[in-house]
Amino acid sequence: MTYREGDEKEHALIVDARRTAILPMRLQRLSSLPWYDCWVQQLRIEKKSKHTIRAYTLSAKTFSSTKLPGESDLLWGDLSQISVDDFHSRANPEMGRMDAWMNTLGSLSPSSLNARIAAVSHLLKWLGHGVPDWIQRPSKRKSLPRTLGRSELSRLRDASGNSEDPLSSPIVTILLDTGLRVSELCGLDIEDVDLEDLSALVIGGKGEKDRTVLFTEATVRAVESWLPIRKSRVRLTGAGDEERALLLSSRGRRMNPRSVQKLIDRLADASDIPRSRLSPHTLRHTFATGLLERGADLVTIQRLLGHSSIATTRVYLEIGDQTLREIYHRAQRTPVRTRAVVEREPLELDRQPVSGIATSIE
Repeated sequence: MTYREGDEKEHALIVDARRTAILPMRLQRLSSLPWYDCWVQQLRIEKKSKHTIRAYTLSAKTFSSTKLPGESDLLWGDLSQISVDDFHSRANPEMGRMDAWMNTLGSLSPSSLNARIAAVSHLLKWLGHGVPDWIQRPSKRKSLPRTLGRSELSRLRDASGNSEDPLSSPIVTILLDTGLRVSELCGLDIEDVDLEDLSALVIGGKGEKDRTVLFTEATVRAVESWLPIRKSRVRLTGAGDEERALLLSSRGRRMNPRSVQKLIDRLADASDIPRSRLSPHTLRHTFATGLLERGADLVTIQRLLGHSSIATTRVYLEIGDQTLREIYHRAQRTPVRTRAVVEREPLELDRQPVSGIATSIE
């Protein structure tokens, strides 16, 4: 067989593959529209979070930009405008683009690789393609949530109380007492908080689900002490009533997750805790494990954390060997105490009995 005959045979196979890959009926009405806009709209319809959409689109860009032999370079502006029908053919995993793209991901960690594969798998399924059987997601090591010990928690509370930043105490207290995600904390508005009811309404949490989180008396005190400062920031910056955010920066703008992390980093330094061990999510995990240690059931914790599946909450039941050793040695150094005293010393998360929490949300 000559080189030209080989080329013609390969071209014929490509044409056959394109003919057998038919655009699904549900996409027929979208066939002439830009694939990228249509797919992103689908992600929004499925109520994917902003973070998930951003991660999915980054993976889709690298996948669609991967060249096959003989293809010319295309700018993303041109790639994103390809019609659904034409992109359906371009993304056909039988054409080899999936293989070529996977070969560029070899240096990624298992969790990052799984995230990339999940994104492109969603895109392929939306287009009506099957995910190739040879795509195997690497197993990732099951890591336990990081939490703060009693001493670290005490130092963090002291550091937040002594901080010159008036946001330190309310942010740390709210995160530790409610288990909010940092995005949910930043999204809280004044009208979402009901101090008399000891609660706040989280609107559009992860998965666009609304839920109620509960406050302790300490949470209420922290919020009440912050409100006069918030009012002065609104007045000085001229933000007016249109700025409804509960937490405002010194410029009168809504706090964002990055700003909260920077604040937490400063508190980590002040409390002699490695920055790698302290984040807003660490405080969320500390809240959950504190409830579990005080006898809260998994369903209660699931509802307070806003987990869609109890399987996500069940990770708090796992105790690693190192954690087990730490608990054992700490107990060996601790004087024997009565059961009543032990039960009255929670993980400094407070202050409100678990039975009260369970009853309030039932």
